[in-house]
Amino acid sequence: MTRMVNCVKLGKEAEGLKLPPYPGEMGKKIFETVSQEGWNMWVKQQTMLINEYRLSPVDPKTRQTLREEMTKFLFGEGSTPPADFVPPQ
Repeated sequence: MTRMVNCVKLGKEAEGLKLPPYPGEMGKKIFETVSQEGWNMWVKQQTMLINEYRLSPVDPKTRQTLREEMTKFLFGEGSTPPADFVPPQ
């Protein structure tokens, strides 16, 4: 049976994640309140941020920045793309 959650990102009930996608309390919060679809949206946003800003995920500053952007994207006002970002057509 599929686990359902009230997704804070989508604002509706949707299929939940199978496992916490992030360590610690943040991972638990995401697992309990973000759907698979909402998480997939974040993964796409994160990939865009890494590519556009040429970030290195092994850098501690980058990981902190991505955590802040993830929190804004999933639970806050949203993560904004770079000013000169043009989505692929």
